[in-house]
Amino acid sequence: MKQYELIHPKTHLRVLSRQEIKQLTDIGTATHELLRRCAFAVMSAGSQEDDYTRLEEGYRGFNISVEQEDRGLVLQLTGAPASAFVDNEIIRGVREQLFSVLRDILYSQESILAAHRFDLSNTDGITNAVFHLLRNANILQPDLPPNLIVCWGGHSIPPHEYQYTKEVGYQLGLRGLDIGTGCGPGAMKGPMKGATIGHAKQHIRNGRYIGITEPGIIAAEAPNPIVNELVILPDIEKRLEAFVRLAHGIIIFPGGPGTAEELLYILGVLSHPDNKSLPFPLVITGPKESEAYLRDLDRFIGDTLGSDAQRKYALVIEDPVAVAKLMKDGMRKVEKFRRQHNDAFFFNWSLKIDHDFQMPFDPTHENMKQLSISRALPGHELAANLRRAFSGIVAGNVKADGVQRVRKHGPYEIHGDKDILAGMDRLLRAMVEHGRMKISGEYQPCYQIITD
Repeated sequence: MKQYELIHPKTHLRVLSRQEIKQLTDIGTATHELLRRCAFAVMSAGSQEDDYTRLEEGYRGFNISVEQEDRGLVLQLTGAPASAFVDNEIIRGVREQLFSVLRDILYSQESILAAHRFDLSNTDGITNAVFHLLRNANILQPDLPPNLIVCWGGHSIPPHEYQYTKEVGYQLGLRGLDIGTGCGPGAMKGPMKGATIGHAKQHIRNGRYIGITEPGIIAAEAPNPIVNELVILPDIEKRLEAFVRLAHGIIIFPGGPGTAEELLYILGVLSHPDNKSLPFPLVITGPKESEAYLRDLDRFIGDTLGSDAQRKYALVIEDPVAVAKLMKDGMRKVEKFRRQHNDAFFFNWSLKIDHDFQMPFDPTHENMKQLSISRALPGHELAANLRRAFSGIVAGNVKADGVQRVRKHGPYEIHGDKDILAGMDRLLRAMVEHGRMKISGEYQPCYQIITD
């Protein structure tokens, strides 16, 4: 641990008002605690630890304060992870991510949440808030054609799956496609690492490696060092909307409950009748060794959401070139559609996202128990509630609040139709057996499946 460091910005956010500094540095306030937790996560990048208890041990001795000097802003750190420094100099990528944290927390807390600038109880207000958060982070680039591929997948994956994500990323990079992920390790890092080589071979020097995260999960999935554009959304639902509004195509690699949550989200969104004609290339893929698991996932979608949902994606086994070609071809279709409909390349305004997919879900034991998981629901509503169930499992596995709740009150109860929950239980058991729930420590289930 580094006991004392002064860090100056090299790029953006060089000055703050006295009010902003007070807001960020008042010990014990929610904003300061949020800054402290996210800053520690960024400076712990590269750690393979996702056990909340062990992460908390290192976090206790860390603190950050914001000061204004004559020449501008300075961060004072105590107890910072030594891995963030080389020869007593902070790694440049870590420095940039650190000030991205400061920028996003300040803007979201002050200009979005506290200012009540947007009505966060309705669809248009939430979408506009997401747009402004991304614009403030300089993620929206109006002059670029459709070429951003969002890659989803587990943070806890075996080496052969990680290698496969790199090979897919390499093929995407060779085709000039940029990468967006949840910014953590595993299947979030692999595509970025592969794409850097593909971009280098094509002499692409401005490749984009966008990391999109939120405060609840950043500690367990700290930004990997390849991320060169980081943005922190206020909650998981706004993070998911940012993904699908930015993405021109999505690739899903093998993963755990977080990946299932993301898949259910995009399938629920695409299942809305208003999105029927919208081109949105979506591929589920993995190496040959993961075929059985991917077919379990495909079967789960068929058993719960039906064949219409299955037709919205391609399932590709052990073929990185085919995946990249599908995405490249999809980019042409997306560009043609958006030109015809005068929709922006940099933010998918045409995509209809139902209100159920936008409202933040707090995975308390009562809320998890009350989820309606029934075939009586329309397909996109069932997908929304299944997404919430998996979101709760993610919280119970790695998020601070969720882990503490499970320790205090026991496992979450998930109720619903017998046939749907049988498929969910089968998929979750496969995730446990394949080590997809956690990187470190023995996994203790945070949920119970109870059929009605």
